[in-house]
Amino acid sequence: MTSSQTTRKRIRIGGATGYWGDADMALPQFLADEQIDYVVFDYLAEITMSILARARAQDDRLGYATDFITDVIDPHIGTIADRGIKLISNAGGVNPEACAAAIRRRISELGLDLSVAVVVGDDITAQLSSVVPADTAEMFSGERLPPLEKVASANAYLGAFPIAMALDQGADIVITGRCVDSAVTLGACIHSFGWSAEDLDLLAAGSLAGHLIECGPQATGGNHTDWEKVADTLHNVGYPIAEVDHDGGIVITKPRGTGGAVTVGTVAEQLLYEIGNPAAYDLPDVSCDFSQVTMRQLESNSVSVTGARGNGVPDSYKVSITWSDGWRGGAQFYYAGPAAAHKARIFAHEGLTRARKKLTALGAADYADVSIEVIGDHSHYGPEVQSNDSREVALKVASRHDDKRAVALLMKELTGAALAAPPGLFMFAGTRPKPSPVIRLFSCLVPKDKVDVTVSTESGAWPWLPSSESRRPDVANSPVVPEPAGEGRTVTVPLHKLAWLRSGDKGDKANIGVIARRSEYLPWIAAALSVDTVAARFAHFMTGPNIDRFYMPGLPALNFVIHNVLGGGGVASLRSDPQGKCYSQLLLESPVLIPASLLGD
Repeated sequence: MTSSQTTRKRIRIGGATGYWGDADMALPQFLADEQIDYVVFDYLAEITMSILARARAQDDRLGYATDFITDVIDPHIGTIADRGIKLISNAGGVNPEACAAAIRRRISELGLDLSVAVVVGDDITAQLSSVVPADTAEMFSGERLPPLEKVASANAYLGAFPIAMALDQGADIVITGRCVDSAVTLGACIHSFGWSAEDLDLLAAGSLAGHLIECGPQATGGNHTDWEKVADTLHNVGYPIAEVDHDGGIVITKPRGTGGAVTVGTVAEQLLYEIGNPAAYDLPDVSCDFSQVTMRQLESNSVSVTGARGNGVPDSYKVSITWSDGWRGGAQFYYAGPAAAHKARIFAHEGLTRARKKLTALGAADYADVSIEVIGDHSHYGPEVQSNDSREVALKVASRHDDKRAVALLMKELTGAALAAPPGLFMFAGTRPKPSPVIRLFSCLVPKDKVDVTVSTESGAWPWLPSSESRRPDVANSPVVPEPAGEGRTVTVPLHKLAWLRSGDKGDKANIGVIARRSEYLPWIAAALSVDTVAARFAHFMTGPNIDRFYMPGLPALNFVIHNVLGGGGVASLRSDPQGKCYSQLLLESPVLIPASLLGD
């Protein structure tokens, strides 16, 4: 602990952004709150890193989230300085030094006395060949390492201790490159409370707090199952605040006078968002067990969260490598009138047939992948429920090919087929879509001692070394779902009457969290939602029969992880929903048999 570090009992952390492009509503809300200590910002995703890498390649002064300067620093830094609020952000992207330099210039222009620290070392692109062996397999798919000349970015997910070190050195603003989303919050906790690398339960609690606020208003009513209860207030939705105690207690709330809601349902949905095995949620600083987490409504817009446990410290960093794998392009059209869906499919195949004939004539290869989706014809519910009765549909046609010109050809032929199409076709005026690079994700593990991490401020630079206490996480036993209990007459009700649901993505995997509104419901929900039942529901999306179901007794909840279901995920996918955001909605009306007595009937 340095002289600049103070041990406190409670801190309040505002979660201001969930991704690069999020609204700029949060910071004014937090500045109106006189008790905010830290504001954290999460800008980065795998695809964002590849975009920023291309920007840096064109201009070495770029490669970071410029929104942090224009939306945060420029309009608010004076107030932030007056209030003594500390900012922690991964806005550095692939060029954190350039981001810090831009901030320092603005601070100097305003005559403010603020220290800016930078955490670097996550970017291992230049030393990739020496850090990642050529025979390394992708940690999920088993695929081979892509050719180095196709790599756009390679970044290790760093943890929270370098951030805490920067704060210990007196930093008012901490800028990082790639770190795990929750690390910006955990770093504030470590610094404020003096937590050590051996305090695994506390580190898990701080990580959980970060996970709950890292996606902004998704914890305060956004994307909530009970959306109709908050719909008329979301224009002024409040961004989340985590009140964290020195002993790991967490309360999630939001600024007064803002819209949305903080309930057990909204917070629990965010807990299950984009996680795999909840009993083995691996982060650089701790392997977390969230399976026993419980939540309690304290008062309006205030939820207590307890029960996170730490069960080990991974000895490796997860590394995300993005690489270029050809080109893709897609366009949307609309059809109205009788048999709209049928006519849309005929039009799509007409354009595709024309393009393929020209490829054949040129001696070119066929498309690597083609996606035709008719939205409005229940296409997301599988082919067995599609209908020609739809009278208004949106048509999406997309392709992927190694040659940019082949992708452009399909877009040209679709547009050219418009005058020879079935009637009822229309489109929004604009230029023809252009091909864009396909960026794929390759994930692997790299030992921590192969990644050099440095923390620097205006006064110097210091290496950060991982704790020697790292040990392989314990493997938690999977809890068993209780057998359904209850007597008397049974009724069949839709799942959404019994549960809250949320879905998200990680690469080519999707997860669907199902949280019981009452603990008595969970066994009956589990009986209705078996692995086989859910696999059958998403079979038309899956490219491999692989699905896991995890039980979380604390909430209680189920978490389904569906592998190979997003068509490659991210911008590698041609799907209309490449991130599985609608998947939870596809389960809402699943029938559940349950005793009427449990429903109060």
